[in-house]
Amino acid sequence: MTDHVDTPVPPTKQKRDRTHWLYLAVIVAVLAGVAVGLLAPGVGKSVGVLGTMFVSLIKMMIVPVIFCTIVLGIGKVRAAATVGKVGGLAFVYFMAMSTVALAIGLVVGNLLSPGTGLNLSATSSKGSQLAEQAHEAGGLMEFVQHIIPTSLLSSLTEGNVLQALFIALLVGFALLSMGSAGEGILRGIESVQKLVFKVLSMILWLAPIGAFGAIANVVGQTGWSAVTQLLTLMLGFYVTCVLFVFGVLGVLLRAVAGVSIFRLVRYLAREYLLIFATSSSESALPRLIAKMEHLGVEKTTVGVVVPTGYSFNLDGTAIYLTMASLFVADAMGKPLALAEQISLLVFMIVASKGAAGVSGAGLATLAGGLQSHRPDLLDGVGLIVGIDRFMSEARAVTNFSGNAVATLLVGAWTRTVDRDQVDRVLAGGDPFNESTMVDDHGSRAEEPVQAKVPARA
Repeated sequence: MTDHVDTPVPPTKQKRDRTHWLYLAVIVAVLAGVAVGLLAPGVGKSVGVLGTMFVSLIKMMIVPVIFCTIVLGIGKVRAAATVGKVGGLAFVYFMAMSTVALAIGLVVGNLLSPGTGLNLSATSSKGSQLAEQAHEAGGLMEFVQHIIPTSLLSSLTEGNVLQALFIALLVGFALLSMGSAGEGILRGIESVQKLVFKVLSMILWLAPIGAFGAIANVVGQTGWSAVTQLLTLMLGFYVTCVLFVFGVLGVLLRAVAGVSIFRLVRYLAREYLLIFATSSSESALPRLIAKMEHLGVEKTTVGVVVPTGYSFNLDGTAIYLTMASLFVADAMGKPLALAEQISLLVFMIVASKGAAGVSGAGLATLAGGLQSHRPDLLDGVGLIVGIDRFMSEARAVTNFSGNAVATLLVGAWTRTVDRDQVDRVLAGGDPFNESTMVDDHGSRAEEPVQAKVPARA
């Protein structure tokens, strides 16, 4: 009997986590890309395809990740009302935070007036081109109609996130209504999810190559002169995003969920680095889903809030559209009246829904909104093109942070979050499994601890 008490259990030898080398390599690759872009701009432009290819590989995995996550999240709940409650709360929260982000952007943009005195005559040809891109999608009814795919399988092959979301909801509720008859299908989808995350973890080892190509291309095209010309706008935007994340979101997260925004940011540090390297929040979407589940939020809540938030919770994009519009108006010497600001920017927020992760979507929405409300300002969009890539990183990080916080908040409101697990994970007591990227709360039992009573034979 005493053997169980006095004899320590031999530590289980675990696989060493080598992924920290990957993210150190990403940092080195970004610095190397900046150097190549400055010293050899031609070479920098030529290797830009590496960044494009890496982001394409990530986007290739988005639809299967979303499909598996939502189907499993809905299919495993006992009551369909839970999904409706989660979705309803999430949508109301998304609309409220978009309004707050709009207001903050308006205040900062009016205070800074960074575009005053700039000459935009040399960049007058780009605006109309971007506006045409923005209007290709049509109006509201065309947007809604496009959510319905041509077939059940086409939603999984065409790469349309909203179509995949729609079909996943249908399949999830269908399996929910099947009861025990659908358990076999759910187990199969669970196995597919593990396979998808494994493939994704393999792709992420190419992140240094993708980061090098993307950064070298941007610096090679613009150089530092284009960036310094718009330094006030960039810094103002970055500072505004930081204040929004750590001020507005941080206070809300502490008040509702009792979680520190600083600890959450530290937990998601690798995802932030990946977003900065690729300038796309979509590249970290699968990891956010996996990490939120590991953090202790129920699969149902994660499966509804995170994918939906990537289409409807675009706090960073809202701030960007606000400040960029005021910048263009000031730079053209035609400032917007308050009523015009509100009308234009409400339009832009509605128009940007569903565009998360699409390259140039923010810029196209900006041009489309200006053409609809103030066509005389359209030509001023051209100057934004030179630095949009740099601003898109802060935009993507803010969008990502907003969705991470939203998941915890909705989880707290619907009582679908394990607070003990949140504290344990954020304190470092239950590290995320980087090798599988699948929620593995049971990994704590495998840690080399001294057991008093054997947990199992």
